[in-house]
Amino acid sequence: MIKPNKLQKGDTIGIIAPSGGLAKFAPHRLDNAIKFLNSQGYKIKEFPCSRKNNGHESAPAKERAAEIMAAFTDKEVKAIICLIGGSTANKTLEYLDFNKIRKNPKIFSGYSDISILHYALNKKSELVTFYGPCIMTQFGENPRPLEYTLKQFYSAVASSDPIGKINASDNYTDEVLNWFDKSDTKRPRKLEDNLGYEWLRKGNASGKLIGDCLPSILHLAGTDYWPKYKNNLLFLELPEGQDFREGTPLDCADAMLADLRNLGVFGNISGLVFGRPFKYSKEDFEKLKEVILDNTRDYSFPILYNANIGHADPIITIPIGVKAKLDSSKNYFGIIESGVK
Repeated sequence: MIKPNKLQKGDTIGIIAPSGGLAKFAPHRLDNAIKFLNSQGYKIKEFPCSRKNNGHESAPAKERAAEIMAAFTDKEVKAIICLIGGSTANKTLEYLDFNKIRKNPKIFSGYSDISILHYALNKKSELVTFYGPCIMTQFGENPRPLEYTLKQFYSAVASSDPIGKINASDNYTDEVLNWFDKSDTKRPRKLEDNLGYEWLRKGNASGKLIGDCLPSILHLAGTDYWPKYKNNLLFLELPEGQDFREGTPLDCADAMLADLRNLGVFGNISGLVFGRPFKYSKEDFEKLKEVILDNTRDYSFPILYNANIGHADPIITIPIGVKAKLDSSKNYFGIIESGVK
């Protein structure tokens, strides 16, 4: 795997919108993020699609793909952070030059629908990328990004040392404040106590990290972008449902996990890390455990539940393609190889 250079103060961060285009309707989130990153000592280069909107996407696929290529080939840009997720990043893939990206490795961060690009860049460009914060959702937070998210991001991209043990956050939030009427500027989101890690199946395992947002990666099943899972540690998370104020329906989560089972994924992996589900009631939070265990029956790999991955904040930043370790006897989840050089 090709590792990008670590992020340093004074570096230029490129902002691109390879999926959704919500900054046109909530520009303050993008402005807040730029202001914050500037205060941290970074320069910002905002690419054109960042403030565009073409309905459910920022711009037509060919235009979004051209922006991805422009960011990777721009010598000034040292890291790329995606604006937000969405639903059609998969439409950009046919227009990307993966050989050119391989020759211009850079830190690439985002989550949710950005999973599509993580899988493609990992498989076709052999590039370590980072399942982590986006511009509007995390860096644009009021009054500033959550400290746990920041600490985990910098540990992953600004240091050539392995991240090491990842402790669960003390609290979390999946509260939704309306961006479009600027309700999010009136107060910070409410934080709740986090229950911490839970082991649905005990054991220890190691392997290279692969995974992302469950419904997004399933778009790639059966394509050339689908990775090999043999002896890898899989991480998964669930996004919002059709209504962004609610979580993924349990029956949909069940069906998608069954897809992975039928695809043979669970017969290959060494372990599973499952992120905290977004907007789940206590009852659904418990039921999801049963769904996970049912779809992974007949297998003995360890399963860690309620990790800080995904659509509930704060989040960790995961270097995709590097080695990690699970050990339930020590309540340990750690990334033991650096994602940058």
